[in-house]
Amino acid sequence: MAQIDQRIDDPVHTYEEITEHNDNDNQAIAVGLDNFVKLIGHIVMWANILLISAIVAQVSFRYLANQNFPKLDEIQWHFYGLVTMVGISYALVTDSHVRVDLLHMQLSRRSQRVIEVIGILTLLVPFIYLMIDQGYDYFSESLRVNERSDSPTGLPGRWAFKAVIPISFFLLAIAALARLIHDGHALIANYAEERAGKGLRIIVLALLTFAVAATALTFLVETTEEKLVIAMFMTFIALLFTGYPVAWSLAGVGVAFCGLAYLFDNGSMNWTGLEETFTGLDYLTLGAVVNRVYATMSNAVLVALPMFIFMGLMLDQSGVAERLMTAMQRLFGKTRGGLAITVTMIGIILAASTGIIGASVVLLGVLSLPSMMEQKYSPTLAAGVVSASGTLGILIPPSIMLVIMADQMALSVGDLFMAAVFPGIIIGGLYLVYIFIIAMVKKDVAPVPEGAVSPDWVAIKDVIIAVFPTLGLILAVLGSIFAGITTPTEASGIGALGATLLAILYRKLTFQKLVNVLISTFNTTAYIFAIFLGATVFSYVLRELGGDELIEHMIASTGFGATGTILFILFIVFLLGFVLDWIEITLIVLPLMRPIVNGLGLDIPGFGVIDEPALVWFVILVAVTLQTSFLTPPVGFALFYLKGVCPPEIKLLDIYRGVVPFVLLQLTGLALVFLLPQLATWLPSVAY
Repeated sequence: MAQIDQRIDDPVHTYEEITEHNDNDNQAIAVGLDNFVKLIGHIVMWANILLISAIVAQVSFRYLANQNFPKLDEIQWHFYGLVTMVGISYALVTDSHVRVDLLHMQLSRRSQRVIEVIGILTLLVPFIYLMIDQGYDYFSESLRVNERSDSPTGLPGRWAFKAVIPISFFLLAIAALARLIHDGHALIANYAEERAGKGLRIIVLALLTFAVAATALTFLVETTEEKLVIAMFMTFIALLFTGYPVAWSLAGVGVAFCGLAYLFDNGSMNWTGLEETFTGLDYLTLGAVVNRVYATMSNAVLVALPMFIFMGLMLDQSGVAERLMTAMQRLFGKTRGGLAITVTMIGIILAASTGIIGASVVLLGVLSLPSMMEQKYSPTLAAGVVSASGTLGILIPPSIMLVIMADQMALSVGDLFMAAVFPGIIIGGLYLVYIFIIAMVKKDVAPVPEGAVSPDWVAIKDVIIAVFPTLGLILAVLGSIFAGITTPTEASGIGALGATLLAILYRKLTFQKLVNVLISTFNTTAYIFAIFLGATVFSYVLRELGGDELIEHMIASTGFGATGTILFILFIVFLLGFVLDWIEITLIVLPLMRPIVNGLGLDIPGFGVIDEPALVWFVILVAVTLQTSFLTPPVGFALFYLKGVCPPEIKLLDIYRGVVPFVLLQLTGLALVFLLPQLATWLPSVAY
């Protein structure tokens, strides 16, 4: 108390000293909250190792001891649910969530902080409150009845797993509080370096533009529910351009429009001149999303998600790509465009063994771009080859996108994996043909390197030695799925173990690298799952407002016929790919298309084996279309991944120009699959 009195009586710097002292205390609290969330995350991320062990143990018991243990199956999705739910708070404190950076990256850091503060308070906080409140009720009811597994030989204490929901959102609340303290401190301090960049005017103009567009579009429909659906979509897209994370924009818009629908239901919005609604939406009905969140946590199919991510990241650490690059460069050394051909072939191989776009693009860029520039390659061709080759992993199985699509469309993951093989190989082949032709026609874009020698048997042997382990892993994963030996989830665990063994075999695995892979897996899985959560709320409210009927009616009213309708849907998906990531399109738009496609009466050959060949074909068409979303500006993530690692002589304009031919090649592959559905449906029929 004496110290405080002395500081108050001191006429010099008293206010500044006290303010600095308080700021330091606040910063210390924020850092402490950050560290607490990170500590929990660093402990929970090791559950991925336990998940791999549980999967391998289940497969081993089945084939070595002819035993099956339901408890092991349940343990798997328990670990998955724990990792994903805890991971969302970790992703928040590390700022790892997906956002649209088109305008956001132009803003000053101060403006970005303002957006984050407003976003947390208006979008994230209501969602957190809903999930903690309703999640606790969901858990307490399970505890009250002492809920256990549906299987008599399953795990007891189901309530303990359901407790993860309120606990994880409490952690998310702590993470959000830490972000608010950090941002508030920086805004009050008003650091000069954080004022560099554009202000919020550009964001305000964008929001006003979308508001005008939304108002205009509402005149195209009649009922209040339909107007709310259009306003809901436009609000979400508008918020994306603020740069606030996609997951929490989805969740916040869903909660907000639930409240708006409740007001319309109760006549509180009659002053707008719009009719009352009968949606039945209110706080308690919105609480039903907790059950949907639990269903996502306990989804055995989605267990493959972190496993395939782990497998891809571990392969990147194993040095496989470096070995392939060194060996194949010698093999194609005297071929014009040989380095570009090498990059594409490695991209195909990595695609069939990883499915992680960011890791593949960055790895290929780091390994090949300096050499391409040294060999006088055209910057546009070099950038286009790396970007396009790195995106093949989203289509060629094992693809995490296909796993999520299978879940959303109620299709077999194995069917989609097999259906994507030929389209993926065709697109990769088109890349190779294009590179070979352009290198022959324009000799200056991909010259033969000086001092290149003809390949010999030693070079061929080195390629075989480099490729064999990776092909063995691909065969172990995809071969076991295609042969029906393992489920895709089990194959993902085997693949994760196989990638780890390869890293050990090549003496590349250290404890620190293992930790890095676990952190990246934890983060990546978390931000994808966060979008699942946001999309769950958004989709629930959208359906209650009649959004699916509106979209179905709008598409059916075009009068394009069955073929024209499919083309129209693909065109819409292609356009959405310019502004949305594949995850949002897959989770929100794709499920709405299922009843539409089923109602078209398409005669797609299933060879008497595939249950829903039209849906399998349609999903592969959408998957090929979404592959272009990684290359189309302004939200093409492959472009941003590449820009972060490319040499300074490669400009962003070079990257944009370089991807154009490859987008056209992808659309050519799309046209082939559209005209020849057998390319997608034949292999699944043969496998079964």
